[in-house]
Amino acid sequence: MTDRDRTTRRGRLGLPLLAIIGLALLAVPRVVLHDLGLLDGNPLLNALLVFVPPIVWIVVALVVRVPKPFLTILAIGVCYGILLAIAHQLLWDIAFAGDQPSLGGNLAGLDPAAQALILRSFGAVSSLVVGAGVGVIAGLVAWAIQALTRRARRAS
Repeated sequence: MTDRDRTTRRGRLGLPLLAIIGLALLAVPRVVLHDLGLLDGNPLLNALLVFVPPIVWIVVALVVRVPKPFLTILAIGVCYGILLAIAHQLLWDIAFAGDQPSLGGNLAGLDPAAQALILRSFGAVSSLVVGAGVGVIAGLVAWAIQALTRRARRAS
């Protein structure tokens, strides 16, 4: 099977869309547990749930030998950001039970519904940025590892 055949079968991102979504879903349990307050006082579990999913993304991209690991993992990260935004929006009232955030300063007098819309919008955008950021960092790591292993294979 040629690289072109693999790319056609897997799509331009190097993995099928369902695999990208599945890999992004690996990071969602941390979001849910965090918003439900179940990670408070458990830094080891929190750290595992933060770092294991991107490590799995990197390992999968390298084992499958996707042609562009940065792009593939960036797509996973963006998908994760979308899932992160959805989860935060769905769990918003639980996460802030009894202590809803509000704007201060000149914006403190805004209608509470307008404040909620503004805060939820910024929350969604920040979730997308976080997901993409995780994808960028993990993608750069995978790209670097792939480049180093290719050089090592050529040198031997």
